[in-house]
Amino acid sequence: MTVRASDKMIDVLSKWGVDNIYGLPGDSVDTTIDALYRAQDKIKFTHVLHEEVAALAASAHAKLTGKLGVCLSIGGPGAIHLLNGLYDAKMDHAPVLAILGQVQSKLLNTDFFQEVDTHVLFEDVAVYNKIIMDPQSLPRIVDEAIRTAIAKKGVAVLTIPDDIPAHMIKDNFTPNVDNFQMKNYQVDDDQIKSVLDMIKIHSNPIVLAGVGIKDAKKETKEFIEKYKIPLILTMPAKGLVDDDHPYNLGQLGKLGTKPSFEMMQKADLVIMIGTDYPYSPYLNQKVDAIQIDVNADRLGKRRHVNIAIQADAKEALSRLNALGDPVKSRPFLDEAVAKIGQWRSWMQDVYSKKHTGVLPSLMFHNISKSAPSDTIWSIDVGTSTAFGARFLTAKSTQKYTISGWLGTMGCALPGAIAAKEAYPDRPVYAISGDGAFSMVMQDFATAVRYNLPMIYIVLNNKLLAFIEYEQQSAGQQNYGISLPKIDFAKIAEACGGIGERITTDAEFEAAIKKYRNPEKPVLLDVAVTDEAPLPGKIMMDEAHGYAKFGLGHVIDKKSLPELPPMKEILRSFL
Repeated sequence: MTVRASDKMIDVLSKWGVDNIYGLPGDSVDTTIDALYRAQDKIKFTHVLHEEVAALAASAHAKLTGKLGVCLSIGGPGAIHLLNGLYDAKMDHAPVLAILGQVQSKLLNTDFFQEVDTHVLFEDVAVYNKIIMDPQSLPRIVDEAIRTAIAKKGVAVLTIPDDIPAHMIKDNFTPNVDNFQMKNYQVDDDQIKSVLDMIKIHSNPIVLAGVGIKDAKKETKEFIEKYKIPLILTMPAKGLVDDDHPYNLGQLGKLGTKPSFEMMQKADLVIMIGTDYPYSPYLNQKVDAIQIDVNADRLGKRRHVNIAIQADAKEALSRLNALGDPVKSRPFLDEAVAKIGQWRSWMQDVYSKKHTGVLPSLMFHNISKSAPSDTIWSIDVGTSTAFGARFLTAKSTQKYTISGWLGTMGCALPGAIAAKEAYPDRPVYAISGDGAFSMVMQDFATAVRYNLPMIYIVLNNKLLAFIEYEQQSAGQQNYGISLPKIDFAKIAEACGGIGERITTDAEFEAAIKKYRNPEKPVLLDVAVTDEAPLPGKIMMDEAHGYAKFGLGHVIDKKSLPELPPMKEILRSFL
């Protein structure tokens, strides 16, 4: 029996559970698109308006569901547009398959129209990168690419000349779905006892956990409570343990909290679980450390560790919880709980200060307070990341997606589209700045087209606000950060959605109540005040930078710069 190679490829994807592909049609993928047309009952094709959105949506799908995300594009310019979203997947360890078109095989290496050497172009981003030249091998290589992407939690790239899928091939390949198993690393009791002994002899242990605890939320919570250990979560792991859990110190680093910085510095044992946290200077390199990660190449990567355990977090934590004796009290934890309580009181002062317009900190607090317990948050890069970290109280019953380690602007809208496609019955809230939304705003029409009701909030201050404060902290004068005046509410309406311009806190609260159960995509164009996203802990070099900026402003502008309230500055610095 024979079958068209393109139809067999789609069948393999379907057997692996792929039910949605994000992308754009075009000449070098038209044969694959034609196969998707014939398989509409198996796999949905979500036609976005820019390839970057396709890749970012596939990446977000993988982060939110833990399953393979798939995007598709023509070769040449379309493939190049995919790269940004694929690097997001690479750096956040999300399994994604990218299917790229290419000129017909007989035209390869002739410098033909739109011929780009994608195999070379995608070499750095991919854990699997192949050019298909034999139609009969297409289903086998697709199957292998999927297995590799899932196993290595990375990006698989297939470049397929458009004539290859059109061939008839023998239908003799069975996908390896049933035979595929992720390796389960067993933790022996000696390793567990070594960790428990380390915890016992150290008075100030602290946990830094990442997205590796996604399937071990219950076990992580039990672990910190049983052994009385304060917890820090990386930004991508926000909400995996409730933000308002008394032991949760929030995030670490420039977007983190002051208590997380201070308690990390006071710790005598750092326990890293399921994280490849890159900011090694924040990790307190002077004390003992334990690391648990399923990937051996991450063990000891950021700092020396005394005990390294290659294991799934759920397995390791379950063993630790079962074998250890509970700790009755720990003064170090008591200090941490007191500090984070004080920090939350300070944050209440921040969002309660007098202001005009809409105050971002208060806006994030209010929407967090009113959001349903199963909300999916899609947060963009910039001030929305900073205010989301500080003022949005995420729950373990919710989902929270960002561009973690690539930090690419424009990720919130693709994330929201992917969230609503994967979880149509759950509320989706997306928040971005005006700069980030401007990069991808054409695809609000995609959300409308596919009837993906969501609430999309644009922080509109006609400014690249996060970059404004980056420049200031580096001692530079603000330049090149203003944005054009755009009425995003009208753009939403032009796309067929609902758009409202919001200018006061009261209008925002009313809109959130009004659109709690939207029937179509809603965009709230919020005129926010320019509120400083100060670091949780202002470092000395940043203080010098702000001082240099202030002096330069006085010399250049003959006036004092507008500064955040002195109380907020001192709390972050002292």
